[in-house]
Amino acid sequence: MKIKRKIIQIDEARCDGCGLCIPGCAEGALQVVDGKARIVAERFCDGLGACLGECPNDALKVIEREADEFDEAAVEVHMALQGREEPPAGKVPAGRCPSAGIQVLAPASACQGANVPRGLQQDSASALGHWPIQIRLVPPDAPFLKGAELLVLADCGAVAFPALHRDLLRGRVVTMGCPKFDDLALYVDKFAAIFRQAGIRKVVCAYMEVPCCAALPRIVEQGMKKAGVTVPMEHVVVGVRGQATSVSASSP
Repeated sequence: MKIKRKIIQIDEARCDGCGLCIPGCAEGALQVVDGKARIVAERFCDGLGACLGECPNDALKVIEREADEFDEAAVEVHMALQGREEPPAGKVPAGRCPSAGIQVLAPASACQGANVPRGLQQDSASALGHWPIQIRLVPPDAPFLKGAELLVLADCGAVAFPALHRDLLRGRVVTMGCPKFDDLALYVDKFAAIFRQAGIRKVVCAYMEVPCCAALPRIVEQGMKKAGVTVPMEHVVVGVRGQATSVSASSP
């Protein structure tokens, strides 16, 4: 069935057939045919644009047009036929982007913790419980998202906020990105898909005090609106010196 939606468009004049976009497409929608990258079938392309940043010639972009509806079941069959079924945790088959391999990370064991020098134990323990974490790479149906409390983190916040793992990340799943340099429409669509599928209980949106970062909570709210859901959201604004300058709660 044809619907109006976002889908990848390839500029054949710019494409030199290098194939660098292929691993970035987790659905196997792209192939090099006759020296040019092409969409194998419209129903395999989710339109989220994970492949865009891989092209050295800027030949790919996301557009909105009439196209076959994205078919996740057809993608699974397509991947299976290519021997590219979803791998075990930490294993990524040939042709898939290694950065997109889903992993659920177990916390350090008591024995591992005991081997950390006493003065470093509190600050050295990672609270990260999954991979990937970049907004563009996190699949909306990732198992770690189900019923989770979601931390949406601006990239710079990971460096600026010294107590990130202890105060914000522990007990939450995290997605992170930059609202200044990344594709905001893609982010809205990704969050809409997450809110539709994952049953997120609460969102904590942590972003920098600089003006460009203020778009991040608005993106999350637009994703909720597009998904037709309301999820409580807490705002944490981080100063450039690492202090949390304000905390507030909102429900869009």
